Amino acid sequence: MTGMLGTGTSALLAFQRALGTVSHNVANASTPGYSRQRVDLSSRPAQVEGGHWVGQGVNAASLQRLADGLVFARQIDSSGELGRLRQLSSLSDRVDALFSDPATGLSGHWSEFFNAADALAAEPGSGIARSQLLTSAEQLAARWRTLDGQLSALDQEAGQRLHSAVADANRLATEIADLNRTIHQAGGKVAPDLLDARELRITQLAALTGATTVEQDGMLNVFTSGGQPLVVGTRAMQLATAPDPMQAGRVQLSLQTPGGDVRLPSATVSGELGGLLEFRERVLDPARAELGRMATAFATAFNDVHRSGVDYTGAPGGDFFSLAPPRVDPHAGNGGNAGISARIDDVGALTGHDLVLRFDGAWTAVRADTGEAVPMTGSGTAADPFRVAGVAFEVTGTPAPGDRFALRPTAGAAASLRVAVSDPSAIAAAAPLQAAADPSNLGDARAAGAMVTDPAAFAGFAGATIEFIDAGQYTIDGNGPFAHVAGSPIGDAAAGWSLSLEGTPAAGDRFTLSPTPPRSTGNGNALALGALDRRDLLDGGTRSLTDGLTGLTARAGADARHARLSFEAQGAIDAQVYAERESVSGVNLEEEAADLLRYQQAYQAAAQIIATADTMFQTLMAAVRR
Repeated sequence: MTGMLGTGTSALLAFQRALGTVSHNVANASTPGYSRQRVDLSSRPAQVEGGHWVGQGVNAASLQRLADGLVFARQIDSSGELGRLRQLSSLSDRVDALFSDPATGLSGHWSEFFNAADALAAEPGSGIARSQLLTSAEQLAARWRTLDGQLSALDQEAGQRLHSAVADANRLATEIADLNRTIHQAGGKVAPDLLDARELRITQLAALTGATTVEQDGMLNVFTSGGQPLVVGTRAMQLATAPDPMQAGRVQLSLQTPGGDVRLPSATVSGELGGLLEFRERVLDPARAELGRMATAFATAFNDVHRSGVDYTGAPGGDFFSLAPPRVDPHAGNGGNAGISARIDDVGALTGHDLVLRFDGAWTAVRADTGEAVPMTGSGTAADPFRVAGVAFEVTGTPAPGDRFALRPTAGAAASLRVAVSDPSAIAAAAPLQAAADPSNLGDARAAGAMVTDPAAFAGFAGATIEFIDAGQYTIDGNGPFAHVAGSPIGDAAAGWSLSLEGTPAAGDRFTLSPTPPRSTGNGNALALGALDRRDLLDGGTRSLTDGLTGLTARAGADARHARLSFEAQGAIDAQVYAERESVSGVNLEEEAADLLRYQQAYQAAAQIIATADTMFQTLMAAVRR
C-alpha cells in the first residue's frame, strides 16, 4: 500500500506540473516571442519486492523549452534585412512620388516655360508674351525650390529617425545585457521565459541594427552585421549620433567604445539604421545632386543664351536666373586657414557627384561615395584655377597637411534658383546684330546667328563691315586679315560680338553689321532660348535637358521599384522563417487542449489511485482493530 500511495502521489504531482505548463502555454499563446514549454516525464527506478520488480511511479524530470537555435539565427538575420528594406522602400517611394506625380514634379512647369519661350519667339514685341515668360519662369523656379525643400525635409526626417532608432537600440542592448546577467547567475536553473525575453529583444534589436550572436557561458554576445559589438556579456555598448564633420546639419552614426567613438557607415549596420543611412547615401543624396545638376545646367545655359541677345531697349541681356555657387564645406578638424571658392566651369563635364578635396602637400580629389580618384588640373590660383568634374575653384590661405573640404557642385543648388529679371522689357529676345549681305555677293554665305561676348564692350559698338579676301580670309573695317574656318564664328573680342555664317563666302563678299536698335521685334535670341530644352548640353554634349529630367524621374522610379521588390521578397522570406519558428515554438491551442484533457484524466486517475490506497489502508486498520 505504501508503494501504491507513493506511486499515486508522484503521478499526481507530475500531472499537476504538466497541467500548469499547459495552462502557461495557453495563457501565452499570443505573447510575442514566447516559446512553447513541455514537461518531460520519466519513470522512477523500480524496486525489488518479494523477488519481483515493482514500479515506483513517475517524476517530472525537466521543463523543456521548445526552440531551435538555427531558426533563431535565421530569424534575427531576416529581421535585420526586413528592417533595412522597410525603411529604404518607404522613403524611396516618397522620393519617387515627388518626381513622378504631375502635381509635384517638374514636367508640367517645364513644358509651360518652354511653351512661353516659343510664344515669345512668335511675338517678340508682345508685352503679354514677355510677361507670360516671366510668370512661367517664376513658377518653374519655385517648383525647383519646392522639390529641393522636400528632399531636404526628407534628409532631416531621416536624421530624426536615426535619433529615435538609436535610443530604442540602446534601451534594448541594456535590457539584453541585464538578462545575460540574470541568466548567467541562474546557471542551469534558468527560467525558459527569461530566454524568451532575451531572444525577443535580440530580434527587436536586429530589426534596428542587424545582428549576429555568439554564445559565451550561457550569455549571448550581440554584434552588428559589420562585426561591431553591441552587447558583450553583461555590458552594453551605446550607439550615438554625432554631427557630420563634413556636412553641417547632418548627423552620422557612431558606436561609443572604451577606445573612443567609432563611426558606423551604412555598410557596417543593417536594420532600420542601415536602411536610413543607405537611403541617404544611395537614393536621397544622388537624387538631390542630380536635381541640382539639372537646375545648374538649365540656369547656366539659359543665362549664356540670354546674355547673347539684346532686350527691348537695345541693351545686352543679363542673367535671367540667379544661382548660388557650388557649396564647399571645410572639415571640422582642419588645421590650416585655407579657403576655397568654386564656380561652375563646364556644364557638359558636370557630374553632380560630391567630392572630397584633400591636401597632403598637393591637392587631390576623390568621389565622396566611392573614394574613386577624380582627375584634376590647374594650380588653384585665380589665373589658373583647379578644374575638376566641371567645376573650377581657387584656394586662398594656407592649408595644413591632411586638411579636407567637401565640394558639393550641385547638391542644394535647386534651392537657390531665382528669376533675376523683373521687367518684361529686359528679356533679351532679339539678336544683338543686324547683318546685311551686299547684293553683289557671289558666295552663298548668310548670317545665321550673332551673340554678345562682352556686354560692356558691346555697349559702344556702332557697326562694322566684314569683307572676305577669299573663302579663308576676311577683314573687319579694313583690319586683318583674319583666318576663317567654316563653321567657326567670326568675331571682334574688343567690340564684344561674334557672328556665325552658313554657307561659303566668295572673294569680295561683304557684310554690313549694325547693332539691333531699341524696340526691335527681332526673335533671333528668343528662338535660341525656346530651343534650349532640346540642345545636347549634358554628359559631354550627348544628352538634352529634357532627356536629363526624364532620366532623373526614371532613376527615382527605378530605385523605388527595386527597393519595393526587395522588401516584398524579404517579407516573404521573413514569413517563412516565422512559420518555421511557429512550427517548433508556437503554441497550438488545439494540441494544448488535447494535452489539457489528457493530463486532466491522468490527474484524476492518480487521485483515484491515492483514494484506493487510502480505502485499502482504512480496511486494513479496521481489520486489525477487530
